[in-house]
Amino acid sequence: MWDAQGSAGNADGGAQELIDALERVVPGRVLWHAADTSEYSHDRSHHGWAPATAVVRATSTEEVAAAVQVCRAARVPVIARGTGTGLEGGANAVPGAVEPATGIAAQRSRAVIIDLRGMNRILRIDPDSADATVEAGVLRSELNPVLAVHGLQFVAGPGVDASIGGMAATRASGTNAVKYGTMAENVRGLTVVMADGAVVKTGGRARKSSAGYDLTHLFIGSEGTLGIITELTLKLAPTPEGRTLTVLSFPSVDAAARVVQRCLQAGVDLARAELLDTAQIAAINAYSHTDFREASTLFVELSGEARSLEGQAARLDAIADAQGLLERRRIDPADQERVWQVRHDALPAAQALRPDSYTWSTDVCVPIAHLAQCITETQADIESSGLLAPIAGHVGDGNFHLAFVLANGDDAERQRAAALYRRMIRRALSFGGTCTGEHGIGEGKMSDLIDEHPTGVPVMRAIKRALDPEGLLNPGKMVDLRGD
Repeated sequence: MWDAQGSAGNADGGAQELIDALERVVPGRVLWHAADTSEYSHDRSHHGWAPATAVVRATSTEEVAAAVQVCRAARVPVIARGTGTGLEGGANAVPGAVEPATGIAAQRSRAVIIDLRGMNRILRIDPDSADATVEAGVLRSELNPVLAVHGLQFVAGPGVDASIGGMAATRASGTNAVKYGTMAENVRGLTVVMADGAVVKTGGRARKSSAGYDLTHLFIGSEGTLGIITELTLKLAPTPEGRTLTVLSFPSVDAAARVVQRCLQAGVDLARAELLDTAQIAAINAYSHTDFREASTLFVELSGEARSLEGQAARLDAIADAQGLLERRRIDPADQERVWQVRHDALPAAQALRPDSYTWSTDVCVPIAHLAQCITETQADIESSGLLAPIAGHVGDGNFHLAFVLANGDDAERQRAAALYRRMIRRALSFGGTCTGEHGIGEGKMSDLIDEHPTGVPVMRAIKRALDPEGLLNPGKMVDLRGD
């Protein structure tokens, strides 16, 4: 059996043959020691993982296709990985992953990770058509400075600096979604490596098309279970002329959520609208050395033509005042990015509240009319459970995040968190919501997906079988085919 230490000398014959075959197609960029593969074998979630058999650091679509063909011939699972910032184990090499041919669990995860970070070229920018084509490993922080020269920006994605391919694979959203939409609305076409190593192009550069099945959106959000995204054609947005950022404090989550609801009803052009509960604001103040009022808080950004922003801000202020505003703080333009970074640091801020702890971060999304009630009832659950679990959310689209901060090794506490989590999921579904707005399914929410889409999951399984009949692409994620 392939040794847990992973030295090449004591690999079993099958593992050594696999590594040798991968070395032939991607020479000099294959890792196999457990100490090396461990870094690539997990995301930021609390879910379990094991060191992969090997990691292939690909630099082109052709290399990804060749590596997939080698793994298919050896009947070894393949997991695509970007920056590893996911929160539901979607890129984890799962412990006890089985060899499809035998069903025997390996000591290490019998899987090959294909690392796409080396595919980081910006292939094309067309300012006149406001689109660009990039490789999957490009980071948004790398793309936007290049786009800024043309007065353009790519706006979708989470606060962490994730890869564009990973964001598409998980259908990421982030703080800009209320105005610009999710990754699904900002990708026009893809290059995808299929389970047999074939390369498929989907979509195109046209702003609309009715040509056949919408394959682009089939792969967006599929978490590497149907194919590996290697290139993307992106929709770009103009850089706004002006931006304002206001921090608003309220006596309750209900009041804060209703402000955003009223703004959307009144046509206020929200660019970003983030809600943080009292516990999360306290965590942020301690972690980022800020002095925000410790109350239910909104971070609201307006953007657009400078001449329109004053009127938009006045409408926001009037709506906030009507909901019992406690405090208003207009952020100086020079400080806006720092304040947004404070918001993006909400998860590490929560974990910093407690030594010797880990975080279990999860999310749900509900119709905006039910958001305040859903959060308020979740807060009541948290209080009765005695758990530490700050809340932050993209209130403009009904999506909120809860971060359990749990003591390492405390199984009883983890069980209380699991019970609260199940109630939160059931509550969201009862409101017509979803078990995840942007974290994805991964390995953590597979049963929740069945609860949400009991008639849809069999269709998803049929698609999975059709495109990956041997079940080698990111097995054990999204939909479970074992025993089905």
